[in-house]
Amino acid sequence: MPRQIIIDTDPGQDDAVAILLALASPELEVLGITAVAGNVPLALTQKNARIVCELAGRNDMAVYAGCEAPLVRKLVTAEHVHGKTGLDGPQLADPVMPLQAEHAVDYIIDTLRSAPSGTITLCPLGPLTNIAQAFRKAPDIIERVQEIVLMGGAYFEVGNITPAAEFNIYVDPEAAAEVFLAGVPLVVMPLDVTHKALTTQARVDAFRAMGTRVGDMVAEWTNFFERFDKEKYGSEGAPLHDPCVIAYLLQPDLFKGRHVNVVVETGSDLTLGMTVADWWRVTDRAPNAMFMGDLDADGFFALLTDRLARL
Repeated sequence: MPRQIIIDTDPGQDDAVAILLALASPELEVLGITAVAGNVPLALTQKNARIVCELAGRNDMAVYAGCEAPLVRKLVTAEHVHGKTGLDGPQLADPVMPLQAEHAVDYIIDTLRSAPSGTITLCPLGPLTNIAQAFRKAPDIIERVQEIVLMGGAYFEVGNITPAAEFNIYVDPEAAAEVFLAGVPLVVMPLDVTHKALTTQARVDAFRAMGTRVGDMVAEWTNFFERFDKEKYGSEGAPLHDPCVIAYLLQPDLFKGRHVNVVVETGSDLTLGMTVADWWRVTDRAPNAMFMGDLDADGFFALLTDRLARL
């Protein structure tokens, strides 16, 4: 049986690649896609999610719009990385598939309540606002979640939006803090891992060599957003952050990490949104997350290229 997942996302070029990877993989059944404000405002993230589904030939996929702002803070966005649309690069037509009428938070609640307990995995690729709101509104669903596998946080790689914080966690640190402490089995893909998933020229060329619309689009998207990371980090490419979540579900042996305690800082202006990981187990705080620290990058890109070529 395919593993049933809900993708919660704020596309973003790397979110788009993650969605494509999931839709190309028969081991996964994407029940629905929920959009949240993050890389760009909600009006664009819900639109971008539908654009990506149409690119994959999945006009039947249900896409839901969720929270347009963090729990208590003003929205911070990342157009400086992803462009004003979130999917800058090649021009794409507006989607024709409809946006579902139900709010994303209600969809998450209803879906978890109606499915057998422990059968649905949540895959957040952006700020954790929708997930936290669902847990607040319906705490009975928390124990029904099989697992949360998310992209967010950093420890040894420190921050990419502030000196201490990774973007997804920083945008809504209160939501992240609640989700990390909810008691759901949690796998975290921090910058420590995603910064090893770099789009070298050879890897981008492999996307283009597919000779498909999806391959061309992924190559163009990575060419667009890697300019920011190359300049910032001096690296030879850009990290494909969010596809790490989906790759873990497909091939977990590509990743190595530790089951440790991770808490999110919400009270400090200096370190707001920091994911404080007890990597060396120096406290008595109980482990609550599998916090990844290493990646087989060649294996990751081999998987990604193989699956995207199927679309």
